[in-house]
Amino acid sequence: MKELAELLETEEPGIAKIRGWIEGADRDCLALPPSRQRESLLVQTQLSTRTLLGALIYETGGLLVDGGWIRHLGSGHERLGRSLPAWNEGRSHGFLLVADDAVSGFYALNSGGLGDDRGRMYYLAPDRLDWEPLGIGHGRFLRWTLGPKLDDLYQDLRWPTWREDVTGLPGDRTFAFYPPLWGQGGSLGTSERRKVRVWDVYRQKMELRDQLG
Repeated sequence: MKELAELLETEEPGIAKIRGWIEGADRDCLALPPSRQRESLLVQTQLSTRTLLGALIYETGGLLVDGGWIRHLGSGHERLGRSLPAWNEGRSHGFLLVADDAVSGFYALNSGGLGDDRGRMYYLAPDRLDWEPLGIGHGRFLRWTLGPKLDDLYQDLRWPTWREDVTGLPGDRTFAFYPPLWGQGGSLGTSERRKVRVWDVYRQKMELRDQLG
């Protein structure tokens, strides 16, 4: 196991790229201050700060994009309620959960459990029970969430007051829909929208996937 000093990159730190992307972003992005546990968390994950994930853990508590519509996980912050390592413990197998959104969607970095394309991003959409390949790596994914094309994915999942509603949504909560969007009779226009714990939604989806095989 590498020590902390071996994981700290000084010549080409990943945070330099992240900060540059945030400065040139088409939408707001708040980088939360890192947790006091950032050093131990970095050692736990064995990620170098040259990598974007390592930089997110060591340099930030997480990123809130579009007022919190997208949540990139880092070392944890009170506004996010969880760290990347803690969120993955007991929840990911063959992939790493790196981000999620305010409408019960989850983003994962494949390490072999989702397909043969290791290092590529997948999305578990609010209206699906299957992981969908995005065809891009983590770096392009992070940049994509900061750009104009993000709206294309969510154009059918946003309601007129979404921005105001998301502003008051804690980072450990998400909007769930009843009936669910992936089920019969579920739709953005007719389903009831509720604030629920993000881990409850994720657990429910994983249990349903197991039942359906």
